[in-house]
Amino acid sequence: MSSFNNIALGKTVLITGGTGSFGKIMTKVLLDTNVNEIRIMSRHEDLQVQMKREFTDNRIKFLIGDVRDYQRCLEVTKGVDIIFHAAALKQISEIERHPMEAVKTNILGTWNIKKAAIENNVEHVVGISTDKAVKPINVYGMTKAIDERILLNNEIDSDTKFSVVRYGNVVGSRGSVIPYWYELAKNGKDLPLTDERMTRFWITLKEAIELVFFSLKHSGKIIVRNCKAFALRDLAQIYKDEFKVNIKVVGIRLGEKLHECLLSDYEMRKATLDGNFYIVDIYGKDLRKYASDFDSDNAEKIKYDEMKVLLKKEAFL
Repeated sequence: MSSFNNIALGKTVLITGGTGSFGKIMTKVLLDTNVNEIRIMSRHEDLQVQMKREFTDNRIKFLIGDVRDYQRCLEVTKGVDIIFHAAALKQISEIERHPMEAVKTNILGTWNIKKAAIENNVEHVVGISTDKAVKPINVYGMTKAIDERILLNNEIDSDTKFSVVRYGNVVGSRGSVIPYWYELAKNGKDLPLTDERMTRFWITLKEAIELVFFSLKHSGKIIVRNCKAFALRDLAQIYKDEFKVNIKVVGIRLGEKLHECLLSDYEMRKATLDGNFYIVDIYGKDLRKYASDFDSDNAEKIKYDEMKVLLKKEAFL
């Protein structure tokens, strides 16, 4: 926490999409530092009201706004030192049916944040991305891949620094499979499993926060945590055994992969490993001739009992 405090000391921090799971845990972390002000920007007024009830610290300022609106982005970023840009449309199946809405938020919204940050001399912007941006097969991943390039491309000369973090499934994040299955299992309902072969990367919210703070030291780079993966069928089995419910295979959904990829072979050729973190200079030279994808199929797996311990620790078992 002391390293976080040094980074946040006296800073004004903006979190776009700040009422989501990432925004809430980042707010909790920042409140334990000597941060000057935390601005929560989102378009969901009801979620802001809920978050206001949870957080009463006077350093927090709630601002209704949409990243699609450049003028509002310009207003909200004035006087800001650090931006954690987490605002995005993320529900894969819905975005497949409404691709232009994802373009407006995930691509044009990121462009608005970048322009506003440069105009207001923001020190650093961190884009919160996803494994689905790597070799994308769905609209969400495609828009996030472009989102990353928008932030990292230095076509506009400025003193503002930009970096991007990618991670996979966060244990307990809003709308993800763990809280969804946990609630179903507690109520004795079947668990819908799309495919028994499916694997995913997993990190905790705490690890996601560590990743984001680490990225502030590496301008112009994509930062990825060297994390482990776990099979969804084994996750379902944990809940089946604990709550005596059934698993129902329902088939792969629109735009869904069997395995996710955090770094492509192209990116792995440009990657260096610093402790638990891969640092990728996407516009840099290859550092090795050959490399393989870092995907959830070939990654080291979380052991079954380790996942049970993790679920209990995070209060989802």
